[in-house]
Amino acid sequence: MGSLPPHSSSDLLPQAHSQPFQIEETTLLDLFKSQQSHLNYFFQNLSLPQTLTFARTLLSAAGTIFFSGVGKSGFVANKISQTLVSLGIRSAFLSPVDALHGDIGILTQRDVVVLFSKSGTTEELLRLVPCVRAKGAYLIAVTSVEGNALAAACDMNVHLPLERELCPFNLAPVTSTAIQMVFGDTVAIALMEARNLTKEEYAANHPAGRIGKSLIFKVKDVMKKQDELPVCREGDLIMDQLVELTSKGCGCLLVIDEEYHLIGTFTDGDLRRTLKASGEGIFKLSVGEMCNRKPRTIGPDTMAVEAMKKMEAPPSPVQFLPVVDHQNKLIGIVTLHGLVSAGL
Repeated sequence: MGSLPPHSSSDLLPQAHSQPFQIEETTLLDLFKSQQSHLNYFFQNLSLPQTLTFARTLLSAAGTIFFSGVGKSGFVANKISQTLVSLGIRSAFLSPVDALHGDIGILTQRDVVVLFSKSGTTEELLRLVPCVRAKGAYLIAVTSVEGNALAAACDMNVHLPLERELCPFNLAPVTSTAIQMVFGDTVAIALMEARNLTKEEYAANHPAGRIGKSLIFKVKDVMKKQDELPVCREGDLIMDQLVELTSKGCGCLLVIDEEYHLIGTFTDGDLRRTLKASGEGIFKLSVGEMCNRKPRTIGPDTMAVEAMKKMEAPPSPVQFLPVVDHQNKLIGIVTLHGLVSAGL
């Protein structure tokens, strides 16, 4: 039996169509302009009184605000719920299918259930309505077709004006979901402002993200301290402190007195400049003779993001800041590398 003919790696790649598809720049631009026009139609025709009533209802909810939807509307409903949760508002996504198989047990008469549906004829949501009513929760429909069954079955309906879908067949839900997202997230920010959410409270809900870290982390949370500090005395010879200068990963020496008061700093840049200017004379020079006695410093309770700003401030950026207390005693050092590593 003969062996298979050899083939190149290019044979494994998908083969191009004999007449490859193309998108013209003018076509793409026209689509963006059309979508902008459809979104403008939504903004121009949205009922502010209706939206205000909706927002106030969510604001006064005594229990949890549940969002539900099917398909693309379900994804939007889930996202809006997550936005509210990140703002410290009790919210959750309720799958209409899972709700009918036990999950509806989570509902109470204190809750609000918001149902997203473009047409308002979604069968799964219509089946869910009487079950929600039996639990005593308040029902709100958010739809885009006038006079639909879901709107009639709920306690409140919010109409999201939809001119048409961007899809040339007016079928693919791309404009309808865009206005659902804009509507839901804008109301979420209205709730955020009404509840007077502070930056610190917002950051507490995002401790692992950059936003949270910039608002939560203080210098004392990210600084090196104790044995990690490259310290020396002002009378120490420069050449005797090279190991200390290079081994602690700070790029400097922190010059202190007997009581740990900060006297100054001596950097690896200072070492190069001293060597260039003094030559062999460097062997006799002490750290105190060549150190910077007016370094930038920072306190331990300062926000870490402010430390980064101070490092970057004129007249020239620096790579570290000694951390001192109110008596100018050295308690740590914060480095640019450390701040970046912490996610700031």
